[in-house]
Amino acid sequence: MSGPARAADPAGGAEWLRLFILAGEPSGDRIAADLVARLQQRVKLAFSGVGGQELEALGLRPLFPMSDLAVMGVSDVVLRLPLLLWRIEQTARAIRRAKPDIVVLVDSQDFSRLLARRLKQLGYGGKLVLYVAPSVWARAPQRAAKLRPLFEEVLAVLPFEPAVMQRLDGPPTSYVGHPALGERLARDAVGRGPLVLLPGSRDGELRRHLALFRQVAEQAGTHPAVDGIVVPTLPSLHDRLVREVADWPVPVRIVSERAARAEIYRQAVLALAVSGTVTLELALARVPMVVTYVLDPHQARIYEQHGRPPVSLPNIVLGRPAVPELVQAAGDAAAMAREVRTLLDDKKARQDQIEAFGELSNLMETGEAEFPRQDPADRILAHWHQRALSAE
Repeated sequence: MSGPARAADPAGGAEWLRLFILAGEPSGDRIAADLVARLQQRVKLAFSGVGGQELEALGLRPLFPMSDLAVMGVSDVVLRLPLLLWRIEQTARAIRRAKPDIVVLVDSQDFSRLLARRLKQLGYGGKLVLYVAPSVWARAPQRAAKLRPLFEEVLAVLPFEPAVMQRLDGPPTSYVGHPALGERLARDAVGRGPLVLLPGSRDGELRRHLALFRQVAEQAGTHPAVDGIVVPTLPSLHDRLVREVADWPVPVRIVSERAARAEIYRQAVLALAVSGTVTLELALARVPMVVTYVLDPHQARIYEQHGRPPVSLPNIVLGRPAVPELVQAAGDAAAMAREVRTLLDDKKARQDQIEAFGELSNLMETGEAEFPRQDPADRILAHWHQRALSAE
């Protein structure tokens, strides 16, 4: 743990807030880094945990590689189950040794829930906060109440989630927005620009989508509205993707600098994105999109059982089908290419998406009337103050 491990005294302002923070994938790493940066501006912060490049840039020395936790779907989990179980035990022991004031677990829902349960079993008495609410509104609403004994609070990144968690008797939940709100763009539909491909960041997502995206690039890359193919990615995936696209039939530019994304989004004619947090980033940058996801067999069964609900965050937040979704049990590149070309042909449809994204941006900025947007650092500091007062 960096920094002295002294008891917290918020009233005096001289002591250190001891934080353990865990992010299991790049989107969580970004959220966690935003929280740490906010806290570092306001208090003396000593933090340890698990994260990726964005947390490391703020001084984190990870307990183990974040990539160990970046799994999606039952097949990926089964392959890594022994490692995941060991990481839960290893993390719980590290937290017990460090005795942080507050533990913040960012997304990675299954791992976070199991870790919180293990900490309770071991008698950990500090504050536990879950950052990013589980999608109980989409499936398994009974899970909300089961989280109540585990977490003091849930910090939600979608504005409707606090009301849902309250209705389902989940833990107290506050809406805190998303770091992507700081990267909003004001733009109209462009007549010609790059086609942006976002095939995911987890290994399983890349395995299921890259070959399909190659075919989409070949079929849609020659459209008159398309001026080149760009794949924004993480620095850790840059070399892999350069190798993957080397033999694609059309030139592809791989960009791993986050600072370059704003200009890519500003110029983009359209994006094809694997469902995930990136769809929210695209919407806030007002980039028209087609959203897709290739399910593993277990995910496909659950998806059908729940009536094929919307999967993209823009559609979920807005409560209507603002962007086309193509959720597939078996990858169909031809269907993806058709959706992309249809949207490329229709500038008005792209402009309609952009206007819907303006509505989404306003909602994300303010939150709902009963649950207005709060600063995530305020919520963490409130728990720290409460813990310090209870210790007196």
